[in-house]
Amino acid sequence: MTTTTPARTAPAVAHTRDELSAARADLTSGDVGVVMTMGALHEGHARLIEQARARHAHVVVTIFLNPLQFGVGEDLSRYPRTFDDDMRICTDAGVDLVFAPSPDVVYPDGDPGIRVSSGALGAMLEGAARPGHFDGVLTVVAKLFHLTGARSAYFGQKDAQQLLLIRRMVRDLDLPVEVVPVPTVREADGLALSSRNAYLTDSDRETALCLSRALQAGADAATYGPSAVRRAAREVLVGEPLALVDYLVLVHPTTLEDVPEWYRGEALLAVAAKVGTTRLIDNTPLRVGPGGGRLDVFSEDPHGKDAP
Repeated sequence: MTTTTPARTAPAVAHTRDELSAARADLTSGDVGVVMTMGALHEGHARLIEQARARHAHVVVTIFLNPLQFGVGEDLSRYPRTFDDDMRICTDAGVDLVFAPSPDVVYPDGDPGIRVSSGALGAMLEGAARPGHFDGVLTVVAKLFHLTGARSAYFGQKDAQQLLLIRRMVRDLDLPVEVVPVPTVREADGLALSSRNAYLTDSDRETALCLSRALQAGADAATYGPSAVRRAAREVLVGEPLALVDYLVLVHPTTLEDVPEWYRGEALLAVAAKVGTTRLIDNTPLRVGPGGGRLDVFSEDPHGKDAP
């Protein structure tokens, strides 16, 4: 006899603060994990949800295209909007509640006069290329922490600087939320999953593979020290002239400062490049020195008690 898997129940959807409050009250346990997204969900988001589902009685997903983190000339207007597909992914992943507000719900008084500052760390790397970006990220993340009332929040290692800053905000502002890193999810050929991959043409996508190949080459050379890591990664990028590299760095996972040649320990190898009309980022945590190599995530919270 053939058996069929029962269809999953679609999550409740809240668009307003009142709807969110009512739906949140219907969850029978206070044990809630949250996954924050801007929509255009893919397997990487599904992995975040999967991790949250494994640890919590309930999972909330936020879908909000945050205007504060887009600068002048950036791609807010053309960012993929795929709500029906997003809901199917949430349903399949067993999400309990989706909060999908409009900007006037999140920012009822318009552009907020007070924002969370990302400080010096937010002005480096991605922040140098996108001024104000991380202030917008931290502001909305802090608001969504409060609105969803989650115990834990799940963020991908692919956005390494964002993850670092959110952890720093939680620590510095004593927010009662655990931030859980989840390893980057990749295609079989190594390309890191990203909503912006939808912008890539077939030829762009082939070019974009140089980012993950550069990271792997750098990780393969990690046992020989920082110079070897940088040199190996750079050689891959130089061999792909269609990728316009913004930066390739090997930095400390807490300070984002370049690690010196004598350094041994965990470090972040990160790259950003424009491929066609699309700006892509990728990174890998790694251990530098004897026995070194690639890591999925850093071994502990870089803002722990022993962090500088």
